[in-house]
Amino acid sequence: MSVVLDSKVPSGPLEKKWEKHKFESKLINPANRRKYEIIVVGSGLAGASAAASLGEMGYKVKCFCYQDSPRRAHSIAAQGGINAAKNYPNDGDSVFRLFYDTIKGGDFRSREANVYRLAEVSVNIIDQCVAQGVPFAREYGGLLANRSFGGAQVSRTFYARGQTGQQLLLGAYSALCRQIAEGSVEMYPRTEMLDLVVVDGHAKGIVVRDMVTGAITSHAADCVIMATGGYGNVFYLSTNAKGCNVTAAYRAYKRGATFANPCYTQIHPTCIPVSGDYQSKLTLMSESLRNDGRCWVPKKKGDQRPPSEISDGERDYYLERKYPSFGNLAPRDIASRSAKEVCDEGRGVGPGGLGVYLDFADAVKRLGVAGVKERYVNLFDMYHQITSEDPYKVPMRVYPAVHYTMGGLWVDYDLMSNIPGLFVLGEANFSDHGANRLGASALMQGLADGYFVVPYTIGNYLAPQIGKRPGTDRPEFKQAEESVRERTKRFLGIKGKRSVDHFHRELGRIVWDYCGMARSEKSLQRALAQIPPLREEFWKNVNVPGEGEALNVSLEKAGRVADFLEFGELMCLDALERRESCGGHFREEFQYTAKDAEVREGKVCEGDVRRDDENFQHVAAWGYNGDGAKPERNVEPLVFETVHPSVRSYK
Repeated sequence: MSVVLDSKVPSGPLEKKWEKHKFESKLINPANRRKYEIIVVGSGLAGASAAASLGEMGYKVKCFCYQDSPRRAHSIAAQGGINAAKNYPNDGDSVFRLFYDTIKGGDFRSREANVYRLAEVSVNIIDQCVAQGVPFAREYGGLLANRSFGGAQVSRTFYARGQTGQQLLLGAYSALCRQIAEGSVEMYPRTEMLDLVVVDGHAKGIVVRDMVTGAITSHAADCVIMATGGYGNVFYLSTNAKGCNVTAAYRAYKRGATFANPCYTQIHPTCIPVSGDYQSKLTLMSESLRNDGRCWVPKKKGDQRPPSEISDGERDYYLERKYPSFGNLAPRDIASRSAKEVCDEGRGVGPGGLGVYLDFADAVKRLGVAGVKERYVNLFDMYHQITSEDPYKVPMRVYPAVHYTMGGLWVDYDLMSNIPGLFVLGEANFSDHGANRLGASALMQGLADGYFVVPYTIGNYLAPQIGKRPGTDRPEFKQAEESVRERTKRFLGIKGKRSVDHFHRELGRIVWDYCGMARSEKSLQRALAQIPPLREEFWKNVNVPGEGEALNVSLEKAGRVADFLEFGELMCLDALERRESCGGHFREEFQYTAKDAEVREGKVCEGDVRRDDENFQHVAAWGYNGDGAKPERNVEPLVFETVHPSVRSYK
């Protein structure tokens, strides 16, 4: 499906675009807002903040989530902090520096205007959350504390120990609960979106399944907001909660929304290593730990001595060696590849050699155990409970794992997809992080989109739509609902011999091995050859026990894995077509070598990613062309008026 991708970025100087756009945007008076109904799918930071804000403005909102409560949205898993350009430490930060760090961190593959707006509104997010009672860490005198995160040389990250996401979500949840009590927001927990309804080319509703009763129903609205998170669970093992999935976004894709940069997935460098085939997910150790922890491996291959017996001179603090300016706070993609590199050399630690040390001995000497506990106590407790090792006394063992996804549904400056009336917020869209997200920026984007962007931009679509909301008796709703029912019957009727988890695990192995931290033309072609037969076997041999009109966890999983089996192919196809390395997308054929001038001049290290700005300085947004047909690759050129792409150096 070929489409025209109009970003609708306002004209004028970069620092004036958002203010100008807000002034020129259409307004809806308070009395008329009560005449509109808005559907919000997802109740994490982006969804909850959007639903609460729009309810406060007077719109009638329906908010759907598959969890039993919005408090259990995956946003609670974010640990380390949220970025904002407040410059409280007076160390040189500014809105422009946060904008620049984010553009550079994303390897110059994000839209300039959207990123500047994100940096601009970041300062308001902190004030909003403090007013809600979020218990950010404070200095002795009572001022809000900051710490550093990867990809920055300033301290701009606000935090609540190692549970920042949970505390921010409780703030958004309190605002949401107020609107529920006021009657402006109607909450639908344990309800999963299974299709998008498009009427006359506009998104006007959704089809959902009650996950307790199995009832399938339709809901109409004037527009639909999707804030459904990322697709990292396509890899099976990831740091995401097991319920996280691509279904809502993929349903929208199959209804005409373009999917942008699906190959952009982020590997987090500090996760507890895999310990066995029995695992269903991985556990994240916050990037904030790299403020005080030092990454190292033995210099000697195969050195299996306990870390206490390896002297400082026998250790390779590889990030400090390779990237002295940033050291252990190198961006996630660089830190992850560096960890893989030393493990591939045979210098990894722990079972199978798939681990590196994250050592806090120097921090304990400097701050004392009490000082380290004050910053990281819940993270250290979590590590101790999982591994039975005390990180105050011995180094943590960590290894990279799938974490965040920068790709998502394509959106314009208003955060509206190419389907009019379908808005996409937070991790579900592609717009802000390019090919690599800097740590502590996911929470910033989710709350920026929900609190400060979509409440302004949604009026541009809604103003001319007054009185045009269709009823659920329209044939488009009946067709979508029937499609969901038939799909459910198909799952239950296969009666195969393999579990849903079997197919999910096999898919995860393929995409991790061939489209994980390193990709190549050969590996991606292998993945594209192996996924279709696996999908075919799924539809012939999967076993989904139980009934459709009841609580059925296997049925929920089957729907999500079926979408992953299609989406995984799209992700690998996008990675194959993007013949360059950028950020987390590391194509082995495109890396700096010792022969390159940039390496000889000390700008980059041998093995760093090599972009191709001449041919790939664009967004690739894929359009669905029907089952079995190759999707259409649409392109939005990326124009940099303020920050010109350069060699991405952290040395």
